[in-house]
Amino acid sequence: MTRSTDAAAGTDEALAGLLEPLRGRPEAAAILTDVDGTVAPIVDHPEAAGVPEATRELLSALARRYALVACVSGRRALDARRIVGLDELAYSGNHGFELLLPGDERPRPDPSLDGREQDAREFVSSLSAEDLERAGVRVEDKGPIVGLHWRGSDSEGEAESLVREIESAADWKGLVTHRGRKVLEIRPDVPINKGIAVAALIPARPVDAALYGGDDRTDVDAFTGLRTLQEDGQLRDVVCVAVESDETPPEVAASADITVDGPQGFTGVLAALAA
Repeated sequence: MTRSTDAAAGTDEALAGLLEPLRGRPEAAAILTDVDGTVAPIVDHPEAAGVPEATRELLSALARRYALVACVSGRRALDARRIVGLDELAYSGNHGFELLLPGDERPRPDPSLDGREQDAREFVSSLSAEDLERAGVRVEDKGPIVGLHWRGSDSEGEAESLVREIESAADWKGLVTHRGRKVLEIRPDVPINKGIAVAALIPARPVDAALYGGDDRTDVDAFTGLRTLQEDGQLRDVVCVAVESDETPPEVAASADITVDGPQGFTGVLAALAA
């Protein structure tokens, strides 16, 4: 997105106003962020993702100043910690199915998963591995969630067609499917999403203000979760930041208080919070 100087100045002024309640009382504020596409640039292969050192240093500085700094990711919690590279942050992984607090060696599974951990894995194992390979669809096993990725496939059209068939079959089997940026996630039928995840994280600290940054449909759930806490009187101030790219679904910006340009733009938000 290209902005004029006047528009950029207006956006900076609006951002400063939104951040002031958090910056004024950091000891009572939470900073929550998605990982891929928000603090880590999107890459063709998820295992190659990483957080730039400047962003990592900002997150570390914020963790020393603010009451809570956490990453809420579709990745497994340990994988999110590996990519971000900071043990002092909290990590809610698998869209809230896992919680990894500072100092934890292993994540804590959500109790609602009991007995449903294998549902998605068993469904994907029944698919034709030959069809998946031919279409260039890669399987990411995240425990209770399985992701099907086709970014970088030699034939993204064929991959998309196959994934649509799989999506219908999974829905028919009673599983929950969720589309992301060139990924289909298959989940057990358990009521967990990023909105529920942030609602679980916030009471862990005495905070009355929170910011969340994200770039995909799942992050809209987090926006909704924070605003519900605000409506219920548990939070006084809420800031929802859309991290925009060419692939960001329009509902992300439509649901946010402000939009920034990609991970670099969100790094600017973190820098403003740390200033």
